[in-house]
Amino acid sequence: MKKYILASLISVLFLTVSCSKNENGLSEEFTVTTNDEINNFIWKGLNTYYLWQADVPNLADNRFNDLEDLYTFFRSNATPDETFNSLLNQPGTIDRFSWIVDDYVALENSFQGINLSTGMEFGLVRYTNSSTNIYGYVRYVIPNSSAATLGITRGMYFNSVNGTQLTDSNFRNLLFSDATTLSIGTADYNAGNPTANNTTISLNKTEVQENPIADSRVIKDGTQKIGYLMYNQFSSSFDQELNAVFNTFKNEAINDLIIDLRYNGGGSTNTAGYLGSMITGQFSGEIYSKEVWNSKINDAFSADNFINNFPTTIVKTDSDNNVTVNEAINSLNLQRVYFIVSGSSASASELVINALDAHIDVKVVGTTTVGKQVGSITLYDSDNLQRSGTNLNTKHTYAMQPLVLEIKNKDDKNYPNGIVPGTNFTGINLAENIGNLGVIGERTDPLLDRTLTYISTGAKTFSKKDNFIKTEEVFNSKLATPAGNNMYSELRQ
Repeated sequence: MKKYILASLISVLFLTVSCSKNENGLSEEFTVTTNDEINNFIWKGLNTYYLWQADVPNLADNRFNDLEDLYTFFRSNATPDETFNSLLNQPGTIDRFSWIVDDYVALENSFQGINLSTGMEFGLVRYTNSSTNIYGYVRYVIPNSSAATLGITRGMYFNSVNGTQLTDSNFRNLLFSDATTLSIGTADYNAGNPTANNTTISLNKTEVQENPIADSRVIKDGTQKIGYLMYNQFSSSFDQELNAVFNTFKNEAINDLIIDLRYNGGGSTNTAGYLGSMITGQFSGEIYSKEVWNSKINDAFSADNFINNFPTTIVKTDSDNNVTVNEAINSLNLQRVYFIVSGSSASASELVINALDAHIDVKVVGTTTVGKQVGSITLYDSDNLQRSGTNLNTKHTYAMQPLVLEIKNKDDKNYPNGIVPGTNFTGINLAENIGNLGVIGERTDPLLDRTLTYISTGAKTFSKKDNFIKTEEVFNSKLATPAGNNMYSELRQ
């Protein structure tokens, strides 16, 4: 997958300076604050890379006369976050996914699965008989975490934190505050109206690195051998481990493959390309995906620069651009693949499904995905907006993750309203049964069991007992991490 650095396009502003100001466009009495510098960084980065730069009047190249004009204008905002949000294109409607952080180290760690966490990954849903009360259900537990040590398991429920009932107005403060300890009150499911069972568990948040390969195995179904992979983040730190899983599938000569992305909010577009080639392999050099950037970027390069081809090797470099990994991809050469998805599947997850659909038979089981067909890059306050750029501002640790590209498959298709199993994709529209989650990787998991039946029979129907009364998911623990539902590319020279 392509990576870009466009230092030559970073605007050189304020070439005309009045005689009453210095060469930087500042009056002698004007004192520059750190917030001024952060605001300038935000404007410069968005002016250069933001996907909708042309649609935001305050990001126009000629919007400000000089630096003092820019600094003064943005001083009306109380925080850098306000400045950033004021420059987005209809945030929450057109732009749903750009964000800014005040700690880029935490962001970088989160991209590699490292987060401050109890290790309990969960979803939050409403009670069936209440419009305000919510409860949590445990999706899975990260090994070697506080939750794992204390015996938390998939399928457990909780409805209170620190003795307080969870509601749609307090769950953020109770579950996602800076506090490093919390006590959950476990509950019995009770048909979607959980009742406390008088058990509390005190959890600690520690820095945990999650291996995104939550489960991989070969399932025998009659004479068929079916590869199964639950993959929870496109984290480049685990690309070689992912390749090793496919080497096992290859050696086992599997007949079919299930990729479970129901909890995968996305990640690296490079890793998404690697996974596509691991599943296939027969399309080396052919188009995997296409990117559309803003007019500045599109006009600066030939069309070939925005085409991503199926890779054949995993390549990694160090900060000096020396190759540290050059590993052949283990490809299965499959003509068909099955994906399990949910309303938590986003960005790079959707990219893989969409990209492969233009080449092979793709079947999808689950519910409508997020519909995030746009990607971002990390921008830092330096001369070339890179972490390694000259004059990196050490007065703060702000970084931005603005949307900079839209991504499509080779046929110029994507699904901004989400991938809908059984509607815009061949498959089965079936929600996860929160009242009966089963065990990951085993047929007690209703979604996996139904997918295996789909493979063996081709039947798309299911009995009502396979489904449950759908409850609105309010939030999930992955969304609270710095990386969130993100699809990102990396900058290089």
